[in-house]
Amino acid sequence: MAPRKNAKGLSPAPSTPAPSTPARRPSPVASSPEKPPGPLSITISPEERDVIKVNNYNVSELKNACDDALKRYLSRPDLFKQIYLHTDVRLALGWAGVFTAAATGLYGWKTEFEKSKPAVWVGFILYLVLTSLQTLYSYFVEGDTIFVGRRKTFSKRIITERITISSCTLPVPSSKLSLKPSPANSPSYTLSINYVQSTSGGKSLLAKGRTQEAKEYSAFFDEKGVMAQEVFERWIGELVEAVMEGKGA
Repeated sequence: MAPRKNAKGLSPAPSTPAPSTPARRPSPVASSPEKPPGPLSITISPEERDVIKVNNYNVSELKNACDDALKRYLSRPDLFKQIYLHTDVRLALGWAGVFTAAATGLYGWKTEFEKSKPAVWVGFILYLVLTSLQTLYSYFVEGDTIFVGRRKTFSKRIITERITISSCTLPVPSSKLSLKPSPANSPSYTLSINYVQSTSGGKSLLAKGRTQEAKEYSAFFDEKGVMAQEVFERWIGELVEAVMEGKGA
């Protein structure tokens, strides 16, 4: 079909479609803050877990099982590197006390009693000091701390994260005591989490958070004492990520 002419007998110029401008996608760096991966982004297959079974009536077993599971979960290669400073200090003080006691006993055995008394007294006092320091350090410095972790990531700059977690058991009120554990009368596992994110060797603070939350042991262990590790890890991951995002109380 011939093109239609206008009133002056001229054919209109063919319309040239405007070049399509592709939609501009926001840069992932500009749209999202520097956020290292959280625990919930880590996938753990069931084959990687061993069955954990405890006595539901032994609160110490329940707490130790949760503490160990938390440390295994958060110290995975993609998450935090556990810092053993508290353990190293306690071991150093403990071994120093053992060597002092052994050296004092050996000297007293090989030396005459009257002659060895001054050195034995010195060794005895030093042993008491080392033992007292170990006890005081565990009570006042380490306290209920079960995990101290650190992670360094690079996102245009080196970002350092440090997380400190303390745990304790919240007993059941006497009015709710019962022979059979249940969500209504089970002691609670209480966590306190402190998180700090910094750069420039800790000189520049990027973010920090703190939270405390408790949940009944019966939410993590069935009637036979078998631990639901997926449920426990999901709870831990949600708490840690909330603190990382500054949503903790």
